[in-house]
This record gives sequence, C-alpha cells and structure tokens, in this order.
Amino acid sequence: MPRRKALPDELDPKVKEFVSQLRLLVDRSGLSVADVADRTGYGRASWERYLNGLLLAPKGAAVALAEVTGTSPVQLATMWELAERAWSRSETRHDTTMEAIRVSRARAAPGEFGPPPGQGSARRRRRLTMSLAGVVGVLVVVAAAVWLTRDGEQKDVGGTPKTPAASPSARPDLPPGVKCAGASCVGKDPEDMGCSGRFAETVTSVTVGTTLVEVRYSETCGTAWARVTRAVAGDRVEVSVGAAAKRTAVVGTDVNTYTPMVAVKGAGEARACVALKSGQKGCTA
Repeated sequence: MPRRKALPDELDPKVKEFVSQLRLLVDRSGLSVADVADRTGYGRASWERYLNGLLLAPKGAAVALAEVTGTSPVQLATMWELAERAWSRSETRHDTTMEAIRVSRARAAPGEFGPPPGQGSARRRRRLTMSLAGVVGVLVVVAAAVWLTRDGEQKDVGGTPKTPAASPSARPDLPPGVKCAGASCVGKDPEDMGCSGRFAETVTSVTVGTTLVEVRYSETCGTAWARVTRAVAGDRVEVSVGAAAKRTAVVGTDVNTYTPMVAVKGAGEARACVALKSGQKGCTA
C-alpha cells in the first residue's frame, strides 16, 4: 500500500472525509493511479490532484471509481455532495478574502507613509483639486474620441452611412474558468473551454464489447459530448443531437477519447454512438 502525503490542513473536514474515502477505495483495490486513470476515463494527473486534495474530484470520477472497485456509488455520491458544498464555500471565502486584500492595498497605497504633521489638510485639498482637474481632462478627451469614432463609423469615403459592427455578448454569469456557453461552445474541446470536471456529469452510457461510451453533459455550458473508455486505436465515437448536429472523434494513441461539444437544451437530448475497429457498433438510448 503506497504511503500518501498528508492532506492539506486547510481542507474542510467534509472534503477530507471524501478524499480519504477515495484513497481507501484505491488502496483496497490494489490498483495504481495509472490503472485508476485508465479504467475511469479521467487522466492520471487529475487523479493525483484528486487524491492529494488539490482539486475536488468531479462526481463522475467518484462514481466511476466506485464502479471500478465494486463499491456502491450511493454513499460516495452523498459524500461528494457534502464535499462539493464545502469546497464551494471555501472558494467563495478565498475569493472574498483576496478581494478584500486588494481593496485594502489599493486604499493604503496613496498615503502609505502619511503626510508630514500639519500638512494633511492642505495636501488633501491640493490632491482633490488635481484629481478633479484630471477627471475633467480625461472626460474631454474621451468625449472627443467618441465623437470622432462615431462620426467615422457613420460614413464611409463616399459619405454613405455605415452600420456599426455588433460586438459579441459577454457572459459575466459564467463561473470562473468556463469560457463559453451554448452555440459558442459547438465544435470546441470541453476541457479547454472549462465545461468538464465539476461542471459535467455522465447522463447515459452503454458498453459495447469492453468499451464504455458515455454522454457527458454540462448544464453550465449547455452542451454535451461523447466519451469512450477502454477503446483501441481506430475506434470511432460520435455525439449527435437529432439528425443535424454531429461531432466525431477517432481514437488514436489515447484509449480514453472524447468528441468536441454540441449545444443541447437538456440532459437527455444528446446520443452517443461508437463504431469499434472490430466491427461492433452500439449507441446510448
């Protein structure tokens, strides 16, 4: 049984309990981290972080580990839910603390050393006057730039009015690390765009031969993709939404492969199919 590093002291007790259970399942199974990665479909580097408490394992990874080790996933899923809440609270506290530190530093910087005795009121008045003058100057420059820009956009060389180009809409409501949602995710890598991990779950799966094919769904991104585990080079996996939207991936050197994303309105809208090199085929319901 491998000797593992002690979990970080700052971890919430619920997170520690969950990670300790993951460690126990791996140790009892006799599997190496590489074996666990291969059988669950989650990368080795990711499992190293999960088991060391550096990153909270997604629910799908915990359920996959339970299946691999012959354990009921119900209790582990409950532990994950408690750990996920604690992890989210911890991240929120961390973000709030860092923001408070930044605000405190910003406020302290201008008068860090303080004015000489008796000169504080005078300096504040001068600083206020200079600040107001600076603001007025900036506003004048900005107004001029806006006027010139709008005038230039409205007419071309021949004096014909032009329509300003529409700018892409921002999505400030997305969690940190998530880079797209809906149609803007189509054809993109779910890991690169931050839609996988704790923002994704397996909604349906089927085993064809020894190959597992799953539909992975991200409610946050409004997308789905197909993933195969224990595949061989040449196997082909596809995710589809109706007859129009399809994305395909061919297994190469990585036996755990997933397709690009398709946009979906709900968890049950996508379907995953696999065509094995051996000739076998199968699809999720």
